[in-house]
Amino acid sequence: MNKPLEGLLVLEFCQFLAGPSAGLKLADLGARVIKIERPQTGDACRQLSIKNLFVDEDSLLFHTINRNKESYAADLKNPDDLQKLKKLISKADVMTHNFRPGVMEKIGLDYPNVQNINPKIIYGMVTGYGNEGPWKYKPGQDLLVQAVSGLTFLSGVDTDGPVPFGLSVSDIMCGNHLAQGIMAALIKRAKTGKGVLVEVSLLESILDVQFEVLTTYLNDGGKLPDRSSAKGSAHAYLSAPYGMYETNDGYIAMAMGNLPNICAIINCNIADLYVEANSAFENRDKLIVRLAETFKQKNNKIWVDLLETHGIWCAEVLNYQTATNLSTYKKLEIAQELNIGDGKKMKTTVSPIRLDHQKLFATKPAPKLGLNTNDINNEFKLNRDL
Repeated sequence: MNKPLEGLLVLEFCQFLAGPSAGLKLADLGARVIKIERPQTGDACRQLSIKNLFVDEDSLLFHTINRNKESYAADLKNPDDLQKLKKLISKADVMTHNFRPGVMEKIGLDYPNVQNINPKIIYGMVTGYGNEGPWKYKPGQDLLVQAVSGLTFLSGVDTDGPVPFGLSVSDIMCGNHLAQGIMAALIKRAKTGKGVLVEVSLLESILDVQFEVLTTYLNDGGKLPDRSSAKGSAHAYLSAPYGMYETNDGYIAMAMGNLPNICAIINCNIADLYVEANSAFENRDKLIVRLAETFKQKNNKIWVDLLETHGIWCAEVLNYQTATNLSTYKKLEIAQELNIGDGKKMKTTVSPIRLDHQKLFATKPAPKLGLNTNDINNEFKLNRDL
């Protein structure tokens, strides 16, 4: 299968999650992505582990977001290495970096200087809080960005303090936005023949994720999100029955729906709480408690079968063990196995995109540090005239 970005050369001067996750998206779509890494240590993510899991000398996390890439070791402070990189940049279609403001300017690889080397390059920048402004030098770390974005007051109940999201959601969404911006820039370049600067920040990405609730806040007189006092409520701005409810043997999730109709189906009396449509939000917490009392009386399967028979949107709440054993999960081919050498293999996720009905499976695992340096030097003749 010919992938749409085949023939595209991307240089990734990025580490940790946001920038490399954008490179992962491009690589899965067929781009040739070369990671530019410092000698000896490489991308700091090589030693940043989740649950202290490593594959050989590199973290499982590094392997997760750097499949389908090559590794080129270079010291940006070394004049010879820098000259090689400038030659490589002259041949590239895209380069990305997530250095703090001022770093690339100091070594002469900022956008204006790179444009002089390669006027048609797409130049992608990731920052924590933008390239200008009073926070431009603050550390752009996912949890810190969640903390200053308002996100942590959307989950949990009203008696909770801030509840952080259980994923590096700022990094992941910023990587998606960077990949999206790069592909839009490639289309623009095809029309104009000129390079494009693409800028994204973790803060702007996590604010964009909240576009529904932020728009509500901005148009609701500046009132803060009203988290429910009832356990299981899933959205500060949505009325009952939206949320998750404990049953006799597990949990069930309820999407939005006609509340009187749902209560009639499950035999839950809400006549004292539901007078008209606005009651679903005005009495949200009491209604959720009333529904919860009813759902505890029977098992998950009974409720799901009953509600689905009547066209009500609901689902059993699953964990990874139960979810990954479902035929639906297997049919979607969400996982793939990569051969990492020496007879070792690892399982990871697959690109969620299908093209012409085909999944975009990886062809190679994450590279060892500097694995491709010599081959790239020879291929692009980077050792000449130094």
